[in-house]
Amino acid sequence: MGPHPAVAAIRLAVRRVLHDVLVDFPTSPPPQPALASAPALAGGAAPLVLVACSGGADSMALASALAFEAPKLGLRAGGVTVDHGLQAGSDVRAAEVAERLRLLGLEPVESVAVSVGREGGPEAAARDARYAALDAAAERHGAVAVLLGHTRDDQAETVLLGLARGSGIRSLSGMAQVSGAHGRYRRPFLRLDRQTVRRACLAQSLPVWDDPHNVDPAYTRSRVRHEALPVLEKALGKGVVEALARTAQLSRDDADALDAWAARAEAEVRTDLPPAGAAPAATASAGQVPAGQAPTGTAGAAPAPGADLVELDAVGLHALPTAVRRRVLRRAAIAAGAPAGSLFARHIEEVDRLITGWRGQRPLNLPGRVEVRREGGRLVIRQG
Repeated sequence: MGPHPAVAAIRLAVRRVLHDVLVDFPTSPPPQPALASAPALAGGAAPLVLVACSGGADSMALASALAFEAPKLGLRAGGVTVDHGLQAGSDVRAAEVAERLRLLGLEPVESVAVSVGREGGPEAAARDARYAALDAAAERHGAVAVLLGHTRDDQAETVLLGLARGSGIRSLSGMAQVSGAHGRYRRPFLRLDRQTVRRACLAQSLPVWDDPHNVDPAYTRSRVRHEALPVLEKALGKGVVEALARTAQLSRDDADALDAWAARAEAEVRTDLPPAGAAPAATASAGQVPAGQAPTGTAGAAPAPGADLVELDAVGLHALPTAVRRRVLRRAAIAAGAPAGSLFARHIEEVDRLITGWRGQRPLNLPGRVEVRREGGRLVIRQG
């Protein structure tokens, strides 16, 4: 007799992600005998996959599936639990979660305490602290991937929050199945509903902890989960969660296509860089700048954020579709030094009016001390 259907579902989801990890990070050859005791090679050459576990049903189910599937594929499996310090006894609870992970057979297991700031509100601050801790743990242990327990319900909530903010299509695309530097974060359960995951825990008699913050109406996501979505399902019928999750995937496909178009368009309207395929200019002597060449950046290469100066052809920008043009403007502002997290739609709309509604307006100021001005047929973006 096979496993409970819910258990089979979570294991299959994790197995598929682990196969992807093996494709991205093939198993290294075994270490040489002379180097076998080196700390960097401790535990063998098998890639390590960590699970981020709060002790809740979603992440405990994920941990159990990882512990079951990873050894069969020749992978090592470990776990990390993050103590946000936001509730009394959180350190004791984190220690209990770490012990449960060890009982599942995960190794290494680590409990990490973080200090949660206030920037962006309590939910955003906790999220930032958590991801910073997970990044650091992955680096410490040399993990090739970190699994996160977000479900289809979490995806639906994310899309609904994006709609409420009036965000663009990128925000409506929700959470990606693969994200982070080098594809570090993987979300196996995005196609599974929360009830399936919880049933898997019950079937395996896994102890779970229900975070009281998840039902606290002081938190926006909690209100969406327990108030907004139930009202929508009552008014519109079952299937709202699935429809919102499907919207996320469709939006992500569109956003990816528009971003790729914008990247190509940016290369065509940038006037501070030599044309693609142009021969590099002769090296100038120290202290000199070749005639007609901006003194910042490297010839032929787009400047990294903080490059100070970006120039764009206003006519070429005007010919682009609005969605593509505004993406180009955002990319240019970030390249000039504007922090991406502080650059909102209203900023880009104001910059866009320098192209579509030019009436001799004064220069605009963007976050990061970035100034945008129209100079004839050029849009000049520079950091002050």
